[in-house]
Amino acid sequence: MLGIFQSRSIAISVMNRSVKVCLCLLFASALVTSAAVDARMYRYTDENGQMVISNTVPSRASVRGYDILNDQGRVIETVKAAPTAEELAERASRKEAERKQKQQHREDAKLLRRFSHPDEAVKAMHRKLQEMQSLNQLKRGNIAVIVNQLDDEQSRAADLERSGRQVPEATLDKIDRLQSQIRDIEREITVQNAEIRSMRKAFERDIDRLEIITDRQRTLPLDPTEPKGMAKKQ
Repeated sequence: MLGIFQSRSIAISVMNRSVKVCLCLLFASALVTSAAVDARMYRYTDENGQMVISNTVPSRASVRGYDILNDQGRVIETVKAAPTAEELAERASRKEAERKQKQQHREDAKLLRRFSHPDEAVKAMHRKLQEMQSLNQLKRGNIAVIVNQLDDEQSRAADLERSGRQVPEATLDKIDRLQSQIRDIEREITVQNAEIRSMRKAFERDIDRLEIITDRQRTLPLDPTEPKGMAKKQ
């Protein structure tokens, strides 16, 4: 029995020494790693343009960029300089140009889904112009009808005044109402004319763009009243 206990005691003692050795090795490895990290140096340019190697990098020098060196003096990492205001502006400008280009590509694709040739856009513009102008003509016809009614009421009122009789309130109210209707329709026509001009400009921009992206020229005039042979740039 005594021999067994002695063998176990020896085994435990050996294990304890092994554990201690492992711990010592790990600790030494950590120290070596820490030393390796601490051994890093930094190479940068100071305010006078002189190259400096140090174990720290001043904040003012860091914006100009610097190199990280290992314990053998070799570059293991390069930190780029902070961009200047001009570089930032150039990046922003380049990014905006790319955004506009992508937007233009999307708009071109959308335009080509609507029209495959500039003449198709010209025809569509003519149809829209005719539709909007016809609506204006209808409104002008309504004004003419109201003007006739207004003339009748005003003539009736004038006859009453010439005969010394009082013009009824109903007649005066009707005259005011008819005049108001005329003003309202005239405002609608003014708005419609502005929409016609805006619509035409939009179509003309589309037509010009179609000539570029399809590499084909329109053969129809922009003004629908001109002959088809008059398809020169306007």
